[in-house]
Amino acid sequence: MRAAETAAPETVVPQALPSPDLLAERLLPWFDAQGRTELPWRRPGTTAWGVLVSEVMSQQTQVARAAPVWEAWMARWPTPADLAAAPTAEVLRAWGRMGYPRRALRLQECARIVATEHDGVVPSDPAELEKLPGIGVYTAAAVAVFHYGERHPVVDTNVRRVVARLGGRSDAGTATSKADLAAAASLLPQDPPTAALVSVALMELGALLCTARKAECGDCPVADVCGFAGQEVPAGPSRKRQRYKGTNRQVRGEVMALLREAEGPVERARIDAVWPEARMLDEAVAQLIAEGLIGTDEAGRFELPSQ
Repeated sequence: MRAAETAAPETVVPQALPSPDLLAERLLPWFDAQGRTELPWRRPGTTAWGVLVSEVMSQQTQVARAAPVWEAWMARWPTPADLAAAPTAEVLRAWGRMGYPRRALRLQECARIVATEHDGVVPSDPAELEKLPGIGVYTAAAVAVFHYGERHPVVDTNVRRVVARLGGRSDAGTATSKADLAAAASLLPQDPPTAALVSVALMELGALLCTARKAECGDCPVADVCGFAGQEVPAGPSRKRQRYKGTNRQVRGEVMALLREAEGPVERARIDAVWPEARMLDEAVAQLIAEGLIGTDEAGRFELPSQ
């Protein structure tokens, strides 16, 4: 799961980043031996559409939770045209309890555009990808690099952290900046296929060894050229998990769960039963309606959208 980090005060003079060739020489053998090849979207034959779906699902959901949903999703809707033609209610049911279900709606919108305007082929150009609903700089670069093997900086929280630590800082800032993109780009070899492999290896290093809570420098293939190696990861706000219990997100999730599991439209009384506080429930229901995640029938009962 990719989440924002809070910057720690800097007390270390930044050091020069390692050369792209040295980084590739150290990282790529490690990735071949330790990378998570069991992730379903890394299997040979995964399409650009499959990579795009995996990136959207993983944006705010842990990889372990997203993987089985991705497999079921791709088995059911393997192409953009398949998802474009699916009933929206079924798309939301298949999304399950991964959270932030607006991502499912945006994916279906993407599918419709790719199917109708790109002949079913996901674009390889990040600029074109960014024109799709809900696709930002990171996801556009990820598809171009991880599927098409192009040379672009792919910068998520893990990559920002690794690049910051290579330069001697404990953590990156709160959001990706132009400086982050430039720093990551400076680490990429000129050969696009090799650069693409380095990009995924950098991300894997941040996910497995150089995490927000600890840095396993003894197992790191680039520790001897890292400005942060051997230092203690400071405790701070970025180590705390976001609260879910009792929040608006939980209320919305309970309403969506009820409607996903219902066999037909649901009376308001059943909606009222999912949460004891009327104000929070009214706010959540109003938001879900405004976002197109739920609707009402002629009798005023609640249901998932039909289209």
